[in-house]
Amino acid sequence: MSRHLHIVCLDTPWPADYGGAIDMMNRIIQFKKMGIGIHLHYFSYNERGTPNELNQYCESIHVYQRKEVHKSFTSKLPNLVASRINDELTANLQKDTYPVLLEGLHCTGILPQLDLQKRKIVVRMHNEESIYYKELARAESSLLKKLFFLRESRLIKKYMRQLAPECTYACITPEDVRLLDATYHLPHLKYLPAFPSWQLVTGVEGMGNLCLYHGNLSVPENEEAAIWLLQNVFSKIRNPFVIAGKKPSKRLQKQAHIFQHTCLVADPSEAELNDLIRKAHINVLPSFNKNNTGIRLKLLHALFEGRHCIVNEPMVKGTGLEEACHTGTTPRAFASIITQLYHQPFTREEIQLRKRILGETFDNEKNIHQLMTYLW
Repeated sequence: MSRHLHIVCLDTPWPADYGGAIDMMNRIIQFKKMGIGIHLHYFSYNERGTPNELNQYCESIHVYQRKEVHKSFTSKLPNLVASRINDELTANLQKDTYPVLLEGLHCTGILPQLDLQKRKIVVRMHNEESIYYKELARAESSLLKKLFFLRESRLIKKYMRQLAPECTYACITPEDVRLLDATYHLPHLKYLPAFPSWQLVTGVEGMGNLCLYHGNLSVPENEEAAIWLLQNVFSKIRNPFVIAGKKPSKRLQKQAHIFQHTCLVADPSEAELNDLIRKAHINVLPSFNKNNTGIRLKLLHALFEGRHCIVNEPMVKGTGLEEACHTGTTPRAFASIITQLYHQPFTREEIQLRKRILGETFDNEKNIHQLMTYLW
């Protein structure tokens, strides 16, 4: 094994059950396939723990505890960065000069302690975090959390202007490349597409039997989208509608069972969610972020494995996936498109279109080769 690589993950990458983990884990898998010796470092701070499944992919694994919020809150750095500055991590990286992949802006607080002239360092930018946190604040109902997210957004914007120019910053969408260039003038910005778990378009021709919204329902933005669909769209039409996802609130559970034709599947397994996506005739995926950053892996999941997909502009703007989706702007437009598509078979031509659009961009093997040119 001639090549070795340090990968520093902001969170436990296994199980790959949300967008960031999917993106991180599939890079680890691809590097393993390329014969790269992976030295994994990650922060364990939640119920995800320290899974043994990672051992099969890595030469070594180092686990660190993320600092509690109150211990990093006094820092002038954003909490997502300050809470992951770890002396043990820095010492482990300094034992050699292998290249380093930092997964997320979250992990960049250690950069001042590393010799950036003697090794290649790539930072995977999952989105433009100052915008992301501003959107979290907008969707949050708790005043304390809203103030915390706004503070994070402000500190992130200031911190981004101090990032090391020697690193390569690999952005997940062309739009994020444009945003980071225009706002922070980072010299080495690259577009590196998401690494989805789905590599083949498997949507089935013909008819499904329900409409589906899926996502992590503990995220305020996703709960907002699900409730918007219930109150403004499926209250007007009677097509069967299923909401599926992790940790739904009691409020959402109550809303989902007001109508006889709507229901909620809480905490589905991976197999159950895949089955729902394949059975659905329409995946309905609006987003209510006023500013766009990153890409939603749930949209890729629906396009790779589902049939018709209805979105609004914030969900697809800047992703290159607009042609593969039906786009609505208002509740009336969503209801009208659903009514039309629900009796319209999913066709071979639409499958071929998706194969072209998705296959050209989200080929994990091709994209790992691209990433390797930045690291060696």
